[in-house]
Formats: sequence, C-alpha cells, structure tokens
Amino acid sequence: MQNPNVATESAQQKKALQPLRPHELVERWNGAVSVRTLANWRSQGTGPKFVKLGGRIVYRLEDVIEWEMKHTKISTSDYVR
Repeated sequence: MQNPNVATESAQQKKALQPLRPHELVERWNGAVSVRTLANWRSQGTGPKFVKLGGRIVYRLEDVIEWEMKHTKISTSDYVR
C-alpha cells in the first residue's frame, strides 16, 4: 500500500511543474496585477518570461519565481526613480 504522503508529494511536484496560465499567475499574486497588465508586460518585455504554446500563453513556475526574486525589495528606497 502506498503511503498517502508520498502520493500527496507526487501530486504537488506534478503541479509545480505545470505551467501557469495568465489567470493562474494573477491568482498566485492575489490579484495584485491583472491579466491585461501581464499582456502589457509581455508586449513591453518587462514581466516574467513566458512561453507561447500554440495560441496559449503560459508561465513556467521557475521563471515566475526568478522574476519575483529579482523584483523583491527590502525597502521603498530600493525603487529606481
């Protein structure tokens, strides 16, 4: 019999490897940005890296985390003016 914790870990690992659709990235960021903002960032080249699969835009979790790390601030004085 398989340990239920192993099955849960496997499901979590599988989900972590699945790319995020734009609306899922908005959910990850608790609505701090909109799907439209993500579209604008893609056209400007300022947001997280993305992949276009067929007609769909997806974000790899590793690219999102990398972008989040690059944009993490420790104080408001870190912002470029």
